[in-house]
Amino acid sequence: MDDRNELGRFLKSRRARVDPADVGIAVHARRRVAGLRREEVASLAGISVEYYVRLEQGRASRPSESVLEALARALTLDDVERRYLDELVRPRPAATRGPRTERARPELAQLLSFLDRVPALVINHRLDVLAWNHLAGQLFFDFAAASPRQRNLARFGFLDPHSQERFVDWQDVCRATAGTLRLAAGRHTHDEALATLLGELTMKSDLFRTLWAGRDVKQRTHGTKRFRHPVVGELTLRFENFDLPGESDQRLVTFSPEPASPAEQALSLLAMWSTPPLPDAVEEPTA
Repeated sequence: MDDRNELGRFLKSRRARVDPADVGIAVHARRRVAGLRREEVASLAGISVEYYVRLEQGRASRPSESVLEALARALTLDDVERRYLDELVRPRPAATRGPRTERARPELAQLLSFLDRVPALVINHRLDVLAWNHLAGQLFFDFAAASPRQRNLARFGFLDPHSQERFVDWQDVCRATAGTLRLAAGRHTHDEALATLLGELTMKSDLFRTLWAGRDVKQRTHGTKRFRHPVVGELTLRFENFDLPGESDQRLVTFSPEPASPAEQALSLLAMWSTPPLPDAVEEPTA
């Protein structure tokens, strides 16, 4: 997180990804490295080669908005990558107060308990699970039995071997998780808890180290996820992420089945098979 040349490394990783033919550059001889050369990026962006080299080497002052937009076009960045580029150049100021205890509002936890037909979670930018309903605990793991520190979807995905059984597309889930954390790291450069999480994942997971080095950024607002449950079998569920107004980087995530699908039947069976504890959706703060 204290990487003073993350901008340069990100630019380098993006130009290595671009096929020259896709941006109108004819290649007549085999290249030693993949992607675009520095001079090609500079030409496409309409800036000098010297200035682009300084950007990659971390020796340039903050580039203007027009330069960032030109680089985004030259490197064919998507909307998420474009926002990440902005955040690398203009990071958020450090918090003036010390770390605070983070939790979901009690009203949100209460709401989750009424969602008895779909699994639902409240998470933050570190992927800490702040609140959950009973079906979510059945779908992922027993949040109530875990410590607040263990209630983290990234730790579960990369460090808990049970996650490989629970997620049908485990590597895709991990890839999206690493990209989500990369985006969070660009936005929260002074978050010590996030830095600790990234350090732990880097030390303990070979897959995380590989994905983190790729510098991909992800923001998945919706999609499908396939689960494998030991009692009801495989379920394909649609997830939706809802940003919570007034709550810093907290999101409500719901998982719903297609109507009249095997997944809907499996969720109903799961709800009947397991008896939720009282009270439901109890959450504890995370530091």
